[in-house]
Amino acid sequence: MANIERPNGALARNVRRLGHLDLPGAGQVTIAGHYAYVGHIPNKGDLGTSIVDIADPANPRLVATVAVGDPASHSHKVRVAGDLMLVNHERNMTAVGRRAEQMPGVRRQLREALGREPTRAELAQKLSVSESDIVEIEAAEQRPYRNGGFRIYDVADPSTPKMIHHQLTGGIGVHRFDMDERYAYISTELDGFIGNILVTYDLRDPKKPQEISRWWMPGQHVAAGETPSWSGKRQRLHHALRFGDEMFASCWHGGFRIVDVADLTRPKTVASYNYHPPFPEPTHTAMPVPGKIAGKRIALTIDEEDQAQSAGEEQARRGRPHAGISVFDISDYAAVKPLSLFEVSELDSPFARTPGARFGAHQFHERMTGTLVHAVWFGGGLRIIDVADPMAPREVGYFIPDPVGGRKAPQSNDVMLDERGLIYMVDRHVGFDVLEYTGHN
Repeated sequence: MANIERPNGALARNVRRLGHLDLPGAGQVTIAGHYAYVGHIPNKGDLGTSIVDIADPANPRLVATVAVGDPASHSHKVRVAGDLMLVNHERNMTAVGRRAEQMPGVRRQLREALGREPTRAELAQKLSVSESDIVEIEAAEQRPYRNGGFRIYDVADPSTPKMIHHQLTGGIGVHRFDMDERYAYISTELDGFIGNILVTYDLRDPKKPQEISRWWMPGQHVAAGETPSWSGKRQRLHHALRFGDEMFASCWHGGFRIVDVADLTRPKTVASYNYHPPFPEPTHTAMPVPGKIAGKRIALTIDEEDQAQSAGEEQARRGRPHAGISVFDISDYAAVKPLSLFEVSELDSPFARTPGARFGAHQFHERMTGTLVHAVWFGGGLRIIDVADPMAPREVGYFIPDPVGGRKAPQSNDVMLDERGLIYMVDRHVGFDVLEYTGHN
C-alpha cells in the first residue's frame, strides 16, 4: 500500500489533488491556454458551458457561463481551437435514457416474433421499463425536433464568449465531436440516415460553415436503400478523432474504424475491427498510440459502461464484464489484431457496486504524448495506465474522489491534460478536480 494517501478525502496513489470546484455535472472538459471549458450534462437547468480560469491550478476560478437557451436541448460537449469554441446542440433524452434509442429495434424484433404490433406491456417487459416509460418514449418519437446542430462562439476573450452562429444538422442533433482551427468533425444525426454519422465542416468563415464531406458505415443511409444489419441505432458513430491524414472513429456496438482523410472531401475506410460481441459495452473512443512500439503500430479503444446499475439491476449485472480499455496491433490494416485488455476490478473502488451508479470505464484523454493513458472510470475515478508493453498494460496511478453534492458515489465522466501535464477531471453529477501525477514507484 505504499504511496497511497487520501488527499482531501480521496483515495489516491501517485496522484495528488491541486485544486477543486463543486462545478455542476459535466459531459466534457477541454483545455485551451489557461482556461478549462466545461460542457454540462442535461438536468442542470439552462446551463450549457462553464469557462474556468486555471492559471492558478490550486484556485480554479469560474469566469463565464453560457446558457443553452432551449428547454428541449442540452449542450454537454465543448471544443476550442484558436479563438473559436464549438458546443453541441442535442435533443434531451427521455427519463429512461438510452433505452429510448433501443425502441425501434425492439419494436421490430417483437413485431417479427409475434406477427403483430407489440403491446406497451410487451415493449416494457423487453426494455425492462414501466408502461408509463413506454408512453413517454412514444410521445418523444412523435414530437419533431429541429434545433439539433452545433453553436460557434468567439472566445478571444474567454470571460465574454460571443455566439457567432448556430449550425443546424438534423435528427436529434450533435453528440461528441473533434475540431481544429480549420475544420469541425461532427458526429450528428441527419435526415435519411439511422444513427450518427461523420460530417466535416470547413470553419474558414465561422459565420457560414461549409459542409465538405460525409462518412458513414454501410447500412446507415436508409434513404438511399441501405439496410442495417443491426437493430436500432446500436451501430453508429460516437465520434471520430483526427490524427494527421487519418481519423479514428468509434462506432458504438460496431467497434472502431480507421478512415483515410488525405482527401478530406472523400473519406475512405481503410481498417475496421468489431469486438461486440462478446464484449457487451459499446466503443466510446478510439485513438492511436504515438509512434511505434517494438516496430508495431498500436491503437486503443475505451468502452462506456452504458447502463446505469440501478438497485433492481445490480444483481442481474454480476458476472457481466465492465467496460474497459482494449489494445490492438494495427500494423496491418487488413488484419487488425487484439492484444490485451485493461480492466479495473470491483475490489479497486469502494463505489463498485453502489446502486444507481455506473462503475466501469467511460473516456480517456484523447491525445497521448508517450505511453501513459489517462482514463476515467465512472465509479473508479482516474486511472493512469502505461501501455509501453502492449501485451500487459500496467496501472501506475489512480485518484478516486469521494462523492460530493450529497451523492452516494463519484461518477467521473471526462479527463484532459494541459501543456503543463496537469490533469483535469469532471464528474457527471458535481465536481471539477485539478490533479497532478507525481510519478510511479
